[in-house]
Amino acid sequence: MACLFLKLDAWLLCLVILLSALPFHHGFTDPRDVFAITQLHASLGLPLLPGWIPGGDPCGPPSWQGVECVNANITALKLSGANLGGELPDDLGMFASIIDIDLSNNHIGGSIPISLPITLQNFFLSDNQFTGDIPNSLSSLGQLKSLSLNNNQLTGSIPDAFEPITGLINMDLSWNSLTGVLPASMRSLLALTSLHLQNNQLIGVLDVLQDLPLTDLNVENNLFSGPIPSKLLNIPSFRRAGNPFNTTILPSPPALPPVSPTKAPSPQLAPSPGSNVHGQFVTPLPQSGGEEKKSTSNKIIWIAVGGLVLILVLVLGLFLSISRCCRGRRSMEKIVKGNEIGLGNLSVSHKQDETSQFHKIPQGLKKADKQPAASQMRNPLVKQGTDHSIDMTGLSDTHPRSNPLPFPLLPAERIAADPTFASLTPTGSASKMVESAKLFTIGMLQQYTNSFSEENLIGKGMLGTVYSMQLPKGKVLAVKKLDKAASAHLSDQEFLELVSSISKLRHANIVELVGYCLEHGERLLVYNYCGNGTLDEALNLDDEINKKLSWNTRMILGLQAAKALEYLHETRQQPIMHRNFKSCNLLLSDDLSVKVSDCGLASLMPANSIAQLQNSGYGGPELDFGSYSYQSDVYSFGVVMLQLLTGRKAYDRSRPRGEQYLVRWAFTQLYDIDALSRMVDPSLKGSYPSKSLSRVADIISLCIQPEPEFRPPMSEIVQKLVSIIQRHPNP
Repeated sequence: MACLFLKLDAWLLCLVILLSALPFHHGFTDPRDVFAITQLHASLGLPLLPGWIPGGDPCGPPSWQGVECVNANITALKLSGANLGGELPDDLGMFASIIDIDLSNNHIGGSIPISLPITLQNFFLSDNQFTGDIPNSLSSLGQLKSLSLNNNQLTGSIPDAFEPITGLINMDLSWNSLTGVLPASMRSLLALTSLHLQNNQLIGVLDVLQDLPLTDLNVENNLFSGPIPSKLLNIPSFRRAGNPFNTTILPSPPALPPVSPTKAPSPQLAPSPGSNVHGQFVTPLPQSGGEEKKSTSNKIIWIAVGGLVLILVLVLGLFLSISRCCRGRRSMEKIVKGNEIGLGNLSVSHKQDETSQFHKIPQGLKKADKQPAASQMRNPLVKQGTDHSIDMTGLSDTHPRSNPLPFPLLPAERIAADPTFASLTPTGSASKMVESAKLFTIGMLQQYTNSFSEENLIGKGMLGTVYSMQLPKGKVLAVKKLDKAASAHLSDQEFLELVSSISKLRHANIVELVGYCLEHGERLLVYNYCGNGTLDEALNLDDEINKKLSWNTRMILGLQAAKALEYLHETRQQPIMHRNFKSCNLLLSDDLSVKVSDCGLASLMPANSIAQLQNSGYGGPELDFGSYSYQSDVYSFGVVMLQLLTGRKAYDRSRPRGEQYLVRWAFTQLYDIDALSRMVDPSLKGSYPSKSLSRVADIISLCIQPEPEFRPPMSEIVQKLVSIIQRHPNP
């Protein structure tokens, strides 16, 4: 009886301690951070990230993958390469003390929110699908040190918002579609050592950069002009090819007066919030009079929690001792009463077996756990958590992970089957090859294309049929359903290698691969959708868009297409040929920018593709001998430029025999100025500069030379087009 009372007392004591500890632990994270990360999670489509539990505590156990905290505040969010989609929420700025945000190498779209956390020091959004302008609210990030927005689809000019950001060290805005001149406030970036602006459409001069402490400057493939300031030539790594610079060197200006310390405080005087001081992280908490009091209260809470945990351990130890004592006494009573231990031992043994089976999972079961349930495999609306797992090497993880609670069904457009499905794709290294592209199921594609109906049909090409796919939130994608004959020579693993290669093509003027499908013998590729059709349609069918194709617009479209080919031929470490370059494969985005399609698909071209290309009017004479090279792509580009000049099709059987093939009709007239003016598209109504016309004719004649060796490389063509646009920017 005494044992029973002791056990009851021990249980009551444990219960009291646990109840008293709960208020201290629950909701430990700053409520502002909880709200901000909850909004972010929802805006990204509620991806199944390890440890992320709806209603859970981001800074308390179990740890949330990619989330780092100091005390009660989230200080870092590192989710690079986590296969995230969706958009960023408008209230991203609600994070109270966050220092690092790294969401690079995902599929996040939409615009960059105006509200940004003012405590940010490192902001990485590279390799995503962001569109729109860079927000002027960058000026609020006074502590910013590194900014990476490269490899997106950003447009507009660079905001004049850098005057307060004097501590910025690294900035990468490359591989977008930024326009305009460099803002004057960039003169204030007195700590900037690395600046990448390559592969945009920036114009003007580089004067604002000449007094900055740059050691790495890349402005390649823009529209910068004027003389190069002499100071920039002393930069150790200065890359400037692909711009129409004047060869004159701008003399160094007189030394500027010293900058007032009120505008650019010296970093030695006082450490900024969040900086590393003697190996200690200083958390940038919100400024308030009660900051010290809050820190002290946090310490008291931790001490109280630690003390309660210690007491709890002691009580549990006491309880176990009492339990063993009572169990031993009962055993002795049973021995005295008749040695009835058989049944008792059997019961105890059985419980021990159950316990050992619980802690020691059979190997077969462990492997089965990695595979989804059969019901999940049949249901395309269930997204697997491994889609968003990321490499956390180097990130602190002090808490053991536990399995997250069940999630509700997610919005369908965020859902993709697990790449580890043996029935869908090969496992092992093959599944890792395509981490940068989403895996769609046949069920999803059928659902969003109305079972590949005629209403969703966009067009048919050499490799297959293209359908539009509308997701529930309105986003539209394009699905290329490959003909079985096109990829029949590839094994599943080789197809995945091809998908991986295409997904790495990142250029502002190349259609980006979003995902793929490999299921039930079907092979499909999912791309971003371009709403203004093709260049061929704009020139010949769509009168509304044709009216927008001024002379200058046509030259810009030609330049963008040339830059895409230059990237494929000369910029990449492993150059690739297009082999199907024509105006119907040049898509037009909503802002009338060129997006080249079918890039990286040369290996799928059928045996008669060369003959088809030549019959369509885009193939050079060397195709008669079955020969195709990079210069064959240059020839096809020349035909497209000729289409932009004349408004005609490359091959038009409705015209007289001598005019059906555009190149044959135009070639001899390119050197006759009178005949050349008669060739110009009548829809331009004579609105073009005559000097520019003759220079364009020179480019075309070089590209369509009968001998491939006499055709120029694409980089040279880019330079010539840039020069034309610079000299005649308005018509």
